[in-house]
Amino acid sequence: MIIDAHVHLYPPEVARDPAGWGRAAGEPHWTALCTRVRRDGRAVQGFPTVDELLREMDTAGVARAVLLGWYWERPENCAWQNRFYAACVRAHPDRLSAFATVHPAAGRDATLGEVRRAHGEGLVGLGELSPHSQGFSIDDATFGAVLALAAERRMPVNLHVTDPASRPFPGRVETPLADFTRLARAWPQTTFVLAHWGGLLPLVDASAREPGNVLYDTAASPLLYDASVWARFLASVPRDRVLFGSDFPLNLHPKLGARPGMARFLAEARAAQAGDAILGGNARRLLGLPESTSNAGGKTAIA
Repeated sequence: MIIDAHVHLYPPEVARDPAGWGRAAGEPHWTALCTRVRRDGRAVQGFPTVDELLREMDTAGVARAVLLGWYWERPENCAWQNRFYAACVRAHPDRLSAFATVHPAAGRDATLGEVRRAHGEGLVGLGELSPHSQGFSIDDATFGAVLALAAERRMPVNLHVTDPASRPFPGRVETPLADFTRLARAWPQTTFVLAHWGGLLPLVDASAREPGNVLYDTAASPLLYDASVWARFLASVPRDRVLFGSDFPLNLHPKLGARPGMARFLAEARAAQAGDAILGGNARRLLGLPESTSNAGGKTAIA
């Protein structure tokens, strides 16, 4: 059972005019990151419909995708995307899981209420969150209350991480790696998933390998590292703490074509001998999903 644990999706009004929507919605950071065009004229990402996502999953042989929210700067956009994701999961419970996104600027009661509402609507985690990009401290009291509630409800929390050694790009925000180790130790009952290989945190700080409540996903890897990252990372981090994630619909191989896809990165993972646990087993256990009995054509029959 192949699970892509890091996928983004947006409502149709975003796809119609991404840059215009971003400006009107008060999301300059998202607009800078997600609507830019490379020097060769190709967009950094696509904006597929739900049906187009499902067709891409079928093409790549992906049984389930985990929809991650965005680290929006405005709380109302968090709630808006959460409602969209809840509708997606209701329509395709056999193919899609989803995480909710929140912003402490809504206030403690409203933020915790949004977590409870999203969980009640079937969303199973929180993220992708980024205190550094959303403009609040990792010590924010409301954020702490969110992490406590996530632990109580067994909702893993996915956090965006930028490798401090990565090259500059429009919208890049520093995310000090020590902050993530501190969060993991401050909230030992909360399960964290650090996106983008955690910025290679456990490779540059051996002490970061100790907190057992931290997992890592592989999102956007081909844009950040060459394929040797698999062997380097897995030499230091147990395989049961790594999740395959593509960051679809980000175009991970822009030199090979304008269309984003999952299959090429999945092929890289297999060539690196990622194994069944990373390609789906770890995510299945994290989200409490039943084992599949079939994966023909990417469509999964659940036992």
